[in-house]
Amino acid sequence: MSAIDLLVTAGNGPVECRMALSALLGILEREAVRLGCSFETSLGPMPDQHGAKSAIVSLNGFEAEQIVSDYCGTIRFTFKSQVRPGHKRQNWYVSVQRIDTKPEGGEVTIDPADLRFETLRAGGPGGQHQNTTDSAVRVLHRPTGLVATARDERSQHRNKALALRRLEAMLRHIEAEKQEAAKSGRFIANRTIERGNEVKTFKL
Repeated sequence: MSAIDLLVTAGNGPVECRMALSALLGILEREAVRLGCSFETSLGPMPDQHGAKSAIVSLNGFEAEQIVSDYCGTIRFTFKSQVRPGHKRQNWYVSVQRIDTKPEGGEVTIDPADLRFETLRAGGPGGQHQNTTDSAVRVLHRPTGLVATARDERSQHRNKALALRRLEAMLRHIEAEKQEAAKSGRFIANRTIERGNEVKTFKL
């Protein structure tokens, strides 16, 4: 049983979309716990007090595919802006996409000197099958501040490789955004958020 990785992004939406993204991460974590799945989050670069523009969510468990089926697509949040009280808009959108962290074309180059690794105590889905060894791995990419964690495998070596693949996936996403922004002035993730075709709607 391998982990499933999801890219959760607010695209180039305003601050309220980052707030919606933070709320969605909490919803996904509660859903994962309810279904007995493990849950890890790697936040995108430069989050502020309202949250990050993007995150990679890693799920592991027999019911992980159910979460993917229920949440992949556009999620709409309806709430009045807390940071712009007079703003009329009340609908804010977040996109959830399944991503492939396997090495393939379009890889980014990471300088090993830019990485800092640390080991953690690993645990199984839903807190079961606790591992008494420090086999989980967290990696920090110093230039961007990105952090990726892996505790899916029993081997520390395999978790290190998986954490690196997750980090690379986020860096590829950032690079794609930069390239698209340079071409058209718009972020690629923002175009994938289909308004009016939501898979779920939440009111806060």
